[in-house]
Parts: sequence; structure tokens; C-alpha cells
Amino acid sequence: MTERLLPPGLHIIATPIGNLGDLSPRAADALRNADLILAEDTRVSAKLLAHIGSKVRMVRYDDHSSEAAREAIVARLSSEAIALVSDAGTPLISDPGYKLVRAARAAGHAVHTVPGPSAAIAALTLAGLPTDRFLFLGFLPAKAKARRDAISEVEKTRATLVFYESGPRLGETLAALADLLGEREAAVAREISKLHEECVTGSLPELAARYATLTPKGEIVLVVGPPGETPDIADEELDAALDEALDRLSPSRAAADVASRLGIPRKRAYARALDRSS
Repeated sequence: MTERLLPPGLHIIATPIGNLGDLSPRAADALRNADLILAEDTRVSAKLLAHIGSKVRMVRYDDHSSEAAREAIVARLSSEAIALVSDAGTPLISDPGYKLVRAARAAGHAVHTVPGPSAAIAALTLAGLPTDRFLFLGFLPAKAKARRDAISEVEKTRATLVFYESGPRLGETLAALADLLGEREAAVAREISKLHEECVTGSLPELAARYATLTPKGEIVLVVGPPGETPDIADEELDAALDEALDRLSPSRAAADVASRLGIPRKRAYARALDRSS
């Protein structure tokens, strides 16, 4: 009896986020010896399989796959080695798959992981910001209010924040982050490991201004540094600064101006500005 090169079960395979040379030898072996490959987009994964000479059959598996399809896959895991890949990077990290992993474990099947590239981790290494504590938040909501609410939830989190974003939404997202989080240091990393890789650093307001009319191409990761120590600004000092600003600016703009100068949360400045202008 021929010995299996890949044991039965679910194999979670990390794939390159850009440079195909980043695929590990172990991942390449798994993708050549699996019985079936589950791909987020078979057209994308076909290029990788051609690169390593894999002839394994692929089927599409994503967040829209039915429960019946998931159950059919799980039923095969006792006797077949099934690999799960996303379009790029590590599956399940802002990509489909956790429901399948949970179902496989619940049914008593083996789940293996072949670790490798992850855009979030790669961006952290490029940004030059604290990495002892970080919070990955995936994609922020597209609608403005939901996006602001999501940012407000983590405003006081003492950790570096990591987001995924698209080029067309980058300017609006940076503007919202700058408005709510202020002068924090940040980085925009894109096309990681590809020919045109870049990582642009600066304060959130600086980056918001840079990308207000610039729409970069490629996959983008935003890295935002943790909050600094909030200055102990007395209400009297805040009120004096607001009164001067309100003589020439609207309450919203006055609050933004004063919050930036004093290094305090914009929400506090705005609430006081509304009181002073009413």
C-alpha cells in the first residue's frame, strides 16, 4: 500500500501575498499532494498552482458557500487531505474559513496549519511602530457613521492598530482616523513583497492630506500607533483656547484646531465648543 504524502484532514495553507518565491517548500508540497484544494477564487489560485506544477483539482470555497457544501467537505476529511487557501496570505485572517475549521474540529477531524505570509504582520515589520501589543481590525465599515463608530470603539485602546483598506477608500478612512485619533504616528503599506512595495509614514493628518486626492493601487495595510499620554489640560485652559478659536472658526473646526494644539481628544474639545457657542 502506497504511503500517503499528506495525512487526511483539513490543511490550512498560507500562500504568498505578492512574491511567489515566498511560498514555503512545505506549503508547495501540500498543494501538490492534497486530494482537493478549496480556493477563495480558483482563477487567482490557478496561477500559484501552475507556478509549482500542481495538478490538484480546485473548488471554490468562500463566505457565500452553503452549509450543505461545508458539510459535504467535512464528510470527506476522514479519508482525504483537503487544503484551504485564500487569494493571498493566511486563510481566516479577514478571509473565509473559520466556520469550516470549527465544523471540522466538531466532527473530530484533524486540522493542520502550514504557516506563512500575512499582510498584517508584514506591515507591522515595515511601519516602525510599537509591536509589543497590536490589534488587528480587518476592514473598517464602508459607511461613514459605522466607520466612525468602529474607530471610536478602539480610540483608547493602548495598542498599535492594524487595518486593511482599498485604494478608493483610503483617503476617507485616513481622514476619519485623523479626525478621531488625532496626531498619532501611522504608516500606509502597500504592494508588500511586490516590485512596487512602499511604506509611507507620518502623522495621521499628514497621511490624510497626502491621500486626499491620491488613489494608490494594490493591497493596502494601515498601521496606526497607540495613543500617547493625554495631557492634563484644565477646563479653564481649554475654554480660553476655544473662545479664541470660536471667534474665527465654526465649533467643529475650532474643536479640531484646539484638540490638535493641546493634544487632547477631539470629542472633549467639541463638547466644550458646543457649550461655549450656544
